[in-house]
Amino acid sequence: MATETLTLGKALNVGLRKALENDPKVVIMGEDVGKLGGVFRITDGLQKDFGDQRVIDTPLAESGIIGTAVGLAIRGYRPICEIQFDGFVYPAYDQIVSQVAKMHYRSGGKLRIPMVIRIPFGGGIGAVEHHSESPEAYFAHTAGLKVVSCANPQDAYVMIQQAIASDDPIVFLEPKRRYWEKGQVDLDAPLSEAYPLHSARVVRPGTDATLLAYGPMVRTCLDAATAAAEDGRNLEVVDLRTLSPLDLGAVYESVRRTGRAVVVHEAPSNVGLGAEIAARITEECFYSLESPVLRVTGFDTPYPAARVEEEYLPDLDRVLDAVDRTFGW
Repeated sequence: MATETLTLGKALNVGLRKALENDPKVVIMGEDVGKLGGVFRITDGLQKDFGDQRVIDTPLAESGIIGTAVGLAIRGYRPICEIQFDGFVYPAYDQIVSQVAKMHYRSGGKLRIPMVIRIPFGGGIGAVEHHSESPEAYFAHTAGLKVVSCANPQDAYVMIQQAIASDDPIVFLEPKRRYWEKGQVDLDAPLSEAYPLHSARVVRPGTDATLLAYGPMVRTCLDAATAAAEDGRNLEVVDLRTLSPLDLGAVYESVRRTGRAVVVHEAPSNVGLGAEIAARITEECFYSLESPVLRVTGFDTPYPAARVEEEYLPDLDRVLDAVDRTFGW
């Protein structure tokens, strides 16, 4: 078994390389993905090894990137589009919602759009305006799109390959503040035996309350659970992994055991994923709940300047405060 210690960013790079090797119809396209290797170097070295016909430096035009990829997908290619930063995706939003999401339905199932839209998302890197958004709810709300987010190097390596192999359009959210965190990656893990792409997973078992998170907040919740253990509380952490479709079976199972749930995400609370998850839990697990489902989120404001982003982002203290409140009922 070839297991290596890789950063999350490097795990994505290796996963992309494997997909390019395995399927000549896979192409990568985006701003600076070729010679530069991407702003975060996720595509580093790929153009050198596979050529500029398969790793394509595009003009600075997100709508054009996605529109071109739609045509390629219809013609049998598997395009991977990189949106350089989360806040740059909005010029492409019309293409994603009006074309990518609807083409299969519009064609009566005759056309498929097997494409992946990679978006580094979330804050925590001290970036300027338009570089720290959390746009996941826009895409999860859109019928015809699938939305997933990795949280650790092993999942990054496997999930990007699974997404590329899928015949459905997938928005692939990468937690940019976690790109440099390291973990063990099994490079020989066959996709046929890998954990399913659209499945949540318990990443820390517990008995007293359930923390539900995805992407960058999974690490925050794991740290909160470690801190809570010092006070004698045993918190379970569930990595949602898939935001559309939501895998709520694992969520319900956990909440029915613990009786308490806290949903954590960086995006604002208003009409966010946390609201939908809280509503579903309340509908399905009402008689198992010992307290209301609580949310720990970003605030309902535009993302702030970098010097105050730590006041905006959910942190260990805010998560633990919510856990305390669930025990106050």
